[in-house]
Amino acid sequence: MKIALLVLATGVFALTGAVSTATAQTADGHKIISPRDIKWAPGPASIPAGSEVAVLYGDPSKEGLFAMRLKVPKGYRIAPHSHPKPEIVTVISGTARLGMGETADLSKAQALPAGSFFVMTPGSAHYFAADEDTVIQLNSTGPWGLTYVNPKDDPRQKTQ
Repeated sequence: MKIALLVLATGVFALTGAVSTATAQTADGHKIISPRDIKWAPGPASIPAGSEVAVLYGDPSKEGLFAMRLKVPKGYRIAPHSHPKPEIVTVISGTARLGMGETADLSKAQALPAGSFFVMTPGSAHYFAADEDTVIQLNSTGPWGLTYVNPKDDPRQKTQ
């Protein structure tokens, strides 16, 4: 009985310590953003014009975790490409279309309605399209990058 009480007391003490440590670690570093507070800006030069981006957490250009949203209009497309780090993506609104491989074939791409979730492993060639105005949230670690399968598809090449 004494052993059981000792184990229970130790567990409660450990749990209390973990909760207070977690609270202390997040008390000064938490961030809350409501939808009306999201600040949209033109999308990055690495994707076709017409997109908007909002960085919610972190800095995609630096080491460390980040969360950003990408807003694209109906008919928007990103040619086959890959990323150097994993991407964890949630479709917030609209319908995204995701296809795998080095050649874009929208008839083979999967339609992903709002609420859908997908993960891309580093180096996986894929392509993206929007069936309607769409917002996705991308979570990863920086620095974020995008490499097109065909360098001629890279919008940064077209501006030089």
